[in-house]
Amino acid sequence: MNVEIPSHVRDTASQLGAGVPYALKVLAGQLVDDPDMGRPSGLPGVLTVMVDGDVFEDCPALAIGYIREPDRIEVRYVNPVPSAEPVADAQDQDQLAGPAADAVTEREIADAWQRIIRWLQHNAPDSHAALRAGVSPAAITALEHDLGIQIPAGLRALWFLTAGDDGVNGAGCMPGNQALMTLDAVAAFHRQQMDSQAHEDTLNARRPEYDRITVWKAAWIPVVSYGAADRTSGLYVDAATGYLGRWSRYNEGPGDELDTLVTYLEEAADTLEAPALATRDKPGLVGGALVWGSRLDPAQEERWQPLTG
Repeated sequence: MNVEIPSHVRDTASQLGAGVPYALKVLAGQLVDDPDMGRPSGLPGVLTVMVDGDVFEDCPALAIGYIREPDRIEVRYVNPVPSAEPVADAQDQDQLAGPAADAVTEREIADAWQRIIRWLQHNAPDSHAALRAGVSPAAITALEHDLGIQIPAGLRALWFLTAGDDGVNGAGCMPGNQALMTLDAVAAFHRQQMDSQAHEDTLNARRPEYDRITVWKAAWIPVVSYGAADRTSGLYVDAATGYLGRWSRYNEGPGDELDTLVTYLEEAADTLEAPALATRDKPGLVGGALVWGSRLDPAQEERWQPLTG
């Protein structure tokens, strides 16, 4: 039995702690002897093994997902497992669902993103090369302190895998040629928007209730922007609801999107793997870069090759 660990999974492991690559190596050896040791993850064909971080030095508790085929195993993701404090018996059982639901969301994010990564590696190497590596838990904790808000589990999982897109000719790899924002850009834009809201709050105090303006809420975490360096519009994750929302400098309406980060990434992955089923945007290639048809530069039209299949 051959156990394959893709390079992006190894990169993620190295970001999570010095002991994580060794823990992954040990698990790979165990999978050779017992390929069915994992439990169904809730994702089609994906099994998950939980690794006790206390067994390895400088290693958090981990959820490691893999797929098994007759002659090979491929590790699909490695995610830290949030620690859960003991819950008193008298507390409502809904409170117990938090860590479990977060773990499912993290696996879904990892699976969708790694589908996108594999597609980019094989079809759009320029766009793949423009993606930044993931960040450490410490970097995300620092951002939480900066924003004054807890980062949702799904967004943490994504940032462990990648923390921004430098773009190709200014265009990112997400639908609409939008780009995943770097953590520095997230912090700066959130701060800018909160300053704008503070100004509006001063004016709102003199406005009737029906005429008050909300520019930004503290729970809105920007995650995708119009371009790699263009903040005229984009998407945020509402930490209070889990849904994506849209911001725009031009006061455009919110649109009909009711995506979560999971469904947004899953649809992008589905569209790349089966472009004939695309409903919102059409993917294509210009050389080694992924370019989406909704914002195709006229100068690229002759070179653009729409994807089929």
